[in-house]
Amino acid sequence: MEKPNITKETTETLLETKFLKVFDLQYAPGKHYFDATRRSKENLVALQSEELCKTMLPDAVTCIVVLQEADKEAKLLLTYEFRYPTGQFLLSPPAGLIDPQDKQTEQPLLETAAREIQEETGLTIEEHDSMHVVNPCLFSSTGMTDESNALVCAVLHPEDLSHLTQAGAVGSECFDGFVLLSKAEAQEILRQGRDAHGMFYSVYTWAALLYFVSDLWEQ
Repeated sequence: MEKPNITKETTETLLETKFLKVFDLQYAPGKHYFDATRRSKENLVALQSEELCKTMLPDAVTCIVVLQEADKEAKLLLTYEFRYPTGQFLLSPPAGLIDPQDKQTEQPLLETAAREIQEETGLTIEEHDSMHVVNPCLFSSTGMTDESNALVCAVLHPEDLSHLTQAGAVGSECFDGFVLLSKAEAQEILRQGRDAHGMFYSVYTWAALLYFVSDLWEQ
């Protein structure tokens, strides 16, 4: 099937604010599809070529943080972060937007991940720790937005957890503590589809849980 023809000339700006924009992607005469995005019109995914789309940087990075203390069972580190559209504290991995300066580095995804982990947990990446990209770009909800996240796994070996803190929260970020999950506890949350308080969680939390319990972080 031939792809609908979306061009800059037929894309209309409906809303433009500092943090969010809405565009009308007129893909045929009289046919409209709406895109809520963080991106400028010039950087919309819908207007990129197929080759550019395959090599694009995502908007943000979600971090799968595994803590491996000496002689202890590995734990998945998650947080409770207030998510404004739901009005609830949701079980969440550390995550954040890629800053312009990150894009200038050799490894923008790892650079962003290291910064977000430090800001949201107080932990820094040391020489004996490891980081790797799990997935370079995942679209969040392609029926509504072109927003995307990379997944980065960080395996940290802290001597203790005394440095865990959420004092580095910036802007609208609002946290309510950490959760350290064993493999069995993570499996139970996956089975239930809810956290320990009975609340739902995001697809990126689901991805972090699944990656952890499948032991892929060790490979």
